[in-house]
Amino acid sequence: MKNLQLSLKKQWFEMTKSGIKTEDYREITPYWVKRLMKESYLSICSNDEDLVDFIIFNKDVNFMLKYHAKIFETNIMTLGYPKAGDTERIIKLKHAGIEIRTGKIEWGAEPNKIYFVIKHGGSVE
Repeated sequence: MKNLQLSLKKQWFEMTKSGIKTEDYREITPYWVKRLMKESYLSICSNDEDLVDFIIFNKDVNFMLKYHAKIFETNIMTLGYPKAGDTERIIKLKHAGIEIRTGKIEWGAEPNKIYFVIKHGGSVE
């Protein structure tokens, strides 16, 4: 299984490290669609903009994610882009799934904006 690496700013990294912040938000853009969705799903639309719209306006988003989201084992959260051995700036958490919905404003989401919500489980040793 794959790991999903997400770079964070200091505020979000510290909240995640302390266990306060249990999910991260990524805009639904062509870049994130390609990183989070299976290749077979990407071929349903002829261009990136249609693919983003299809995801945002999909009526059965839970079905779509269940069968078409890539499967990750671990979320590797980093403070910026640290060197591999810099363990103070790297957190490894169990991947607890992806949802498409709004996020919490106090965790960095914009009001009423739809995101890929990447959920974190417990620590990985």
